[in-house]
Amino acid sequence: MTQVVDRRNGIESAEPAVDVEALGEQLLGRWASVRRQARDLAARPELHKTEGLPHTGHRARVSGQLKYLVENGAVHRAFPSALGGLDDHGGNIAGFEELVVADPSLQIKAGVQWGLFGSAVMHLGTGEHHKQWLPGIMSLEIPGCFAMTETGHGSDVASIATTATYLPETEEFVVHSPFRAAWKDYIGNAAIDGLAAVVFAQLVTTGVNHGVHAFYVDLRDPVTGEFLPGIGGEDDGVKGGLNGIDNGRLHFTHVRIPRTNLLNRYGDVAPDGTYSSPIASPGRRFFTMLGTLVQGRVSLDGAAVAASKVALKAAIQYAAERRQFNASSHTDEEVLLDYQRHQRRLFTRLATTYAAGFAHEQLLQKFDDVFSGAADTDEDRQDLETLAAALKPLSTWHALDTLQECREACGGAGFLIENRFASLRADLDVYATFEGDNTVLLQLVAKRLLADYAREFRSVDFGVLARYVVGQATGVALHRTGLRQVAQFMADSGSVQKAAIALRDEESQRALLTDRVQTMVAETGAALKGSHRLSHEKGAALFNRHQNELIDAARAHAELLQWEAFTEALAGVADPGTKRVLTWLRDLFGLSLIEKNLSWYLMNGRLSMQRGRTVGEYINRLLVKIRPHALDLVDAFGYGDGHVRAAIATGAEKARQDEARAHFRSQRASGQAPVDEKVLLARTAAARKN
Repeated sequence: MTQVVDRRNGIESAEPAVDVEALGEQLLGRWASVRRQARDLAARPELHKTEGLPHTGHRARVSGQLKYLVENGAVHRAFPSALGGLDDHGGNIAGFEELVVADPSLQIKAGVQWGLFGSAVMHLGTGEHHKQWLPGIMSLEIPGCFAMTETGHGSDVASIATTATYLPETEEFVVHSPFRAAWKDYIGNAAIDGLAAVVFAQLVTTGVNHGVHAFYVDLRDPVTGEFLPGIGGEDDGVKGGLNGIDNGRLHFTHVRIPRTNLLNRYGDVAPDGTYSSPIASPGRRFFTMLGTLVQGRVSLDGAAVAASKVALKAAIQYAAERRQFNASSHTDEEVLLDYQRHQRRLFTRLATTYAAGFAHEQLLQKFDDVFSGAADTDEDRQDLETLAAALKPLSTWHALDTLQECREACGGAGFLIENRFASLRADLDVYATFEGDNTVLLQLVAKRLLADYAREFRSVDFGVLARYVVGQATGVALHRTGLRQVAQFMADSGSVQKAAIALRDEESQRALLTDRVQTMVAETGAALKGSHRLSHEKGAALFNRHQNELIDAARAHAELLQWEAFTEALAGVADPGTKRVLTWLRDLFGLSLIEKNLSWYLMNGRLSMQRGRTVGEYINRLLVKIRPHALDLVDAFGYGDGHVRAAIATGAEKARQDEARAHFRSQRASGQAPVDEKVLLARTAAARKN
């Protein structure tokens, strides 16, 4: 145990110390140098959001900021080295997601240009496409759009209605929007800036629909900025957030493009109209094409974590300085961060942010392995897609929750735009529904869990499946009979301390979190067994009856992934004091998950009532342990004043509080302080008694 200065009172106490510098380095991860470069840019006033601008002014500012990124070499990392890039896929995402702290509109606009439009050309196109278009995309000579979503189809990309019909006599595709619902919608850069687009459409040749493919389509005259013949559009106008991006709608009326504008890495059409593909299965081809664009989800996961860190840095800094109510002193008011409820509000979210950050680093590593070719099998790509689909919903929902809670925890000051909570929350709101609606993504994860479960038991009968269901962990049958509860009650035997120790044990947490996922998947899998033999209608109805349980299972799975990532990160912490504090934080995360789902654990016999009651008690003890280290834990995020940019996190509140306390101390010392009426009444009452 080392001596550490208690940052609340400036005194030394026997507490484990956090090595802020070493922890900060660990949090930066593999691409630490890239993150530092990106944070240096993000701290520059030239890239900051100017609050209060009308959406037209905000759009113009962000468009100019994209040029600033190009001039400062911030956009080329993922592109081929032959064209001036660095072939650094993981580093590209690590740097890109840091832009959220400057202005989320800038991050997303940059993402549209280089992460979606440019990446689609790079990953779905071939060498000639790269030479023809990527240099202009990289330099911003060709601002572009990623035209996938339609008014009538968002997450269901396979059902989009825009068509690209091949004409062999002219060797052209005809791109067409057959009805209003087929218009491309919510498309970044579409309203003003986009000169071209990668348009996703149903490829039709020789009378056969070969499914969704991507086409490069010029949109506007580069001189006049007017739409080209057959192309039209509308401005989406003011949105709930991200108003620095010119989102709009696009529609096509028999627009002809050359055959070679088909981005043909996974599907090609010969001059005579013959279709060919290196992937025979239409379904596998479709998911392979979409899988190359997974980086959008990866980057949103990281950006959401970054936004949560910035919010917690501001809120915890403020709570360590702001005083309210003199609960334990006649003269001094309490620091907000010393209130248990305030700790509950902020520390549990701090723990989740750490877990999400460690999980994101693993996702980023997996992404880089796949796109660098270090580990690029079909299974690796499926794992990457599933991991991104699992983590992006949790981190984006968490960011929205954290921003709102931090806003409320800072009272009226939190509502001021100068402190950024309200602005960041408005901008991040749409993160929950773009690059894949969160609920739909979790359903994708659930289907993968079911597929893995089905492969394990493909050839067994229902009796074996039933035995598998009741055999999870220590056995559902045992739990449900109450024998487990009785055994646990006997083990606890009135010892709350023993029960708490068991719950804070790493293996106990892992067993509880893992068992919940396994049981939920197994029970739903058993309920859906045989659905493939039903009619299409009945099979869909059966699936729908269990959709909610499936999505709950997927979320539990994603939470387990975060807990495991946090636990694995602990193994890499060398400093004993830091490791002890992070272990408390990991335990807080794990026990908070158990507390959130306590009804499930009680109803399914995983915890006795007695042990269940200890969960909250131990969480409260962890809050007390973490309290002296809260500022160190947010300082380790590595975000300075130029990133946080919240007036309440500058130390101004401490100066105000110190001034107020000095005033009252001086007043009391002078003997000139007015007597409080309640004190006077108490004295009078005491005198009467005497």
